[in-house]
Amino acid sequence: MRDAASAASHAIQFTRHRGLTEVGADELLLGCLQALSRFGIAQFGPWTFDLEVLGVDWLKTPARTGESAKVAYSDETVVIFDRAAHIARLDGSSDIRIEHLLVAFTNEETGLMGELRRTYSVDNAGWRLAAAALPGMPAATEGRIAAPAASSAAREFLTPEEAAEALGIHVQTLRAYVRSGKLPALRVAGERSLRVRRSDLEKVLEPLVSEKP
Repeated sequence: MRDAASAASHAIQFTRHRGLTEVGADELLLGCLQALSRFGIAQFGPWTFDLEVLGVDWLKTPARTGESAKVAYSDETVVIFDRAAHIARLDGSSDIRIEHLLVAFTNEETGLMGELRRTYSVDNAGWRLAAAALPGMPAATEGRIAAPAASSAAREFLTPEEAAEALGIHVQTLRAYVRSGKLPALRVAGERSLRVRRSDLEKVLEPLVSEKP
């Protein structure tokens, strides 16, 4: 399944296999390439990436949910998700797709992206063009902007997705705020679902202080 959710899932698996506690930018980029690949080969625009050369054991069976320690997204990865969310909005989409994630790496100069630039002569315009050429969403959903439930504006308790939309940030950024304690959250009894009180959203907002000349 070649979508952003698949890329994130692969990234989490790479992080667990490497014994790390946070999904870094390198793992997320590898997750994107894995989502595009077949038999360990990812064809992206004019570039052909062998995942084995990039250190990925593509034959390894993914761990099932609950078998490995939980991992979180690093601050660097949250920034990339936020950038991808902005790119998605410019693209007229309410959902982040894999091409949006890939374009979010365009200006990265370090880590795996820097290595790809040096080894494969990756350039910014070619990278964006390759992302734009990826197959779009199925016709039934392509271009559709998912609207929030009509009653969400009146509800006091919001899902993470609704709370993130209210703040204009990516849901992974909001979850990072919850994990760090910046934003209080509640768990639905007997479930893993989180709820955020609407009145608490202001706790992650800070006044803008103008820089004096």
